Amino acid sequence: MSGRFVRASKYRHVFGRSTRKEQCYDNLHISKNAWDTNIVKANPHYISVNWEAGGGGAFAVIPINEKGRLPEQMPLFRGHTSAVLDTDWSPFDDSFVASGSDDGKVFLWKVPKGFTLHTDAEESEDVTPVAKLTGHSRKVGHVLFNPAAENILASASGDYTVKLWDVEAGSSRLTLKHGDIVQSLSWSANGSLLVTTSRDKKLRIWDVRQQRPAHEVPGHSGAKNSRAVWMGEHDRVATTGFSRMSDRQLGLWDIRDPKEPIGGFQILDSISGVCMPFWDDGSQCLYLAGKGDGNIRYYEYEHDKFEYLSEYKSADPQRGVAFLPKRGVNTHENEVMRAFKTVNDSYIEPVSFIVPRRAEVFQGDIYPPTTGTRPAMSAAEWFDGKEAKPPKIDLESVYAGEEPAEVPSASLPTKQAPPSPRASSPVKKESRKPKSASVLAETQRGPPPKMEETKGSIAAMASKFADKDGEESEESDDDDSSFEEVARPSERHIPLVSRMEEKTSSPLEKRASQTADRDASLATSMEEKTASTLDKNVPPQSPADKSNLNASTSATTAATTQSTSDTKPPSSKAHESTHPLSTSSSHPTQSKPSPSSSHNEPIQDYFHEIKTLLEQQNKTMASQNEKIGQLTAEVDTLKTKIGESSSEREKDERIRQLEAEIGKLRS
Repeated sequence: MSGRFVRASKYRHVFGRSTRKEQCYDNLHISKNAWDTNIVKANPHYISVNWEAGGGGAFAVIPINEKGRLPEQMPLFRGHTSAVLDTDWSPFDDSFVASGSDDGKVFLWKVPKGFTLHTDAEESEDVTPVAKLTGHSRKVGHVLFNPAAENILASASGDYTVKLWDVEAGSSRLTLKHGDIVQSLSWSANGSLLVTTSRDKKLRIWDVRQQRPAHEVPGHSGAKNSRAVWMGEHDRVATTGFSRMSDRQLGLWDIRDPKEPIGGFQILDSISGVCMPFWDDGSQCLYLAGKGDGNIRYYEYEHDKFEYLSEYKSADPQRGVAFLPKRGVNTHENEVMRAFKTVNDSYIEPVSFIVPRRAEVFQGDIYPPTTGTRPAMSAAEWFDGKEAKPPKIDLESVYAGEEPAEVPSASLPTKQAPPSPRASSPVKKESRKPKSASVLAETQRGPPPKMEETKGSIAAMASKFADKDGEESEESDDDDSSFEEVARPSERHIPLVSRMEEKTSSPLEKRASQTADRDASLATSMEEKTASTLDKNVPPQSPADKSNLNASTSATTAATTQSTSDTKPPSSKAHESTHPLSTSSSHPTQSKPSPSSSHNEPIQDYFHEIKTLLEQQNKTMASQNEKIGQLTAEVDTLKTKIGESSSEREKDERIRQLEAEIGKLRS
């Protein structure tokens, strides 16, 4: 079918809106430490950012409503003896924050009530930690709260371990040992599993309370850092990293069988900055923000694929990015996500992602229930092995300015995990068989079609349903729908031989064939009259006489046909058939040579030509199949001899050329 269909999606037109400098958080001293973290974290009330401070480490907490140029002297959260590397807010208490530092300690902080940056005091008073967690022997690079259990904190350190802390007890009860420095970590929705990436280029999915990895597989092969994010309530994990050729990649993993990413790694671009992934479980969208560039691209997850939506582009590069929880977005402006990006290490710019709609009421279809502030279990229940998801709230109550109303679990739609691609039907396996893993690994998803292509596809779709005859079809009154599927008119079947006769025959041959048909009808009528006359005048004969007469008649007919075909061309045959009366009057008892036999000879010639063409096509197809087999064998040889190739780029380019030739031959 011609044209390209447009995929239906509520978020296909989401766009990113920047903020004026006056509405940003300006006059900041953001940390310039080279450790790979997001630098900034946010919740609906506060923003925390790593601070460039002397005489020990510190971070700043900014109330989300205090925008503009901030004062020179502002209260900081001090207590670490070295630079703060990462912070994280509790998902169930918007004033509770944890920090990890280069001094190997994890501190817990409580934002004071009525906290503000604008005070009348000459010297601002710094905030001190409420608890200190010690146990790591090297710097703590990442801290992350459990999304389902209250007061469960994970911290990743340079001592190759991830510790699970009971914040209430102030002790570490579980330890996950790695082979190298942990680069990122992310919890599952129910808080029972943890995915980590490390510098040894391995992806690990941990059954946390068993203190061992459920799966440990090779991840991105590049030397630079990789990131991982759990895709909410799905059994899927998204990773970003680099290939051996330093191309940025995106991978989708099935946690039930994560031997390799689903569909291979998707190449994004060749920018050198680390790509930070963020997942929105409400809109089923993945946001990718690159370090060192100002762009944020976003994809929609559907049918085990990431469908490219659009990209927010900015000339201001970013080092750190944080996304606001869904319960903090502005539902009156149809804002589905909000990001905070650091710019030039001096200010933080909010970026709103908005669904363009003109509506004065709550848009429930783009705001499904989201996670609230009540935990699903306590820390003791989690350590005992309980698994549960936190209750969700209805954003319509937030839209109305009321207290967030919890949604009963029975009314929530159940999300069914898509089937594993390795358990698909045999037909699907056969359809995907020609593509090899290396080719899929180098697959690059292009940008969406241009406006001209979209217009052309819509016009092609409309022309398909146009009434070509100019007549309106009658609709029955009993139909439930106002649309009726009208069947196409049946096409008249024209034999191939007659089509070829019409194409190849000259006007002279057409005239001769028409004359032959007319003479054949006259001859047939004359034969019928002669036979009726003979039946009346000739007396009845015995069966033996009849057989002798039939034999002699057939012999005479054969001889006449043979002599005529040997001595006269087809044109003379047609001319000879125009005088049947003289022959019938001189030999009334002999049967006439049938004009149809001479008329069938061109048809037999055409059949012979068709047969010859089919044989030639079969030979051509056989030779093409042999060439396809040779090219496929060469591709397999290149795969097995990866180490012998001069360079990876030449090998990949050769594989692409061979696959393109195979595709052309198949088409």
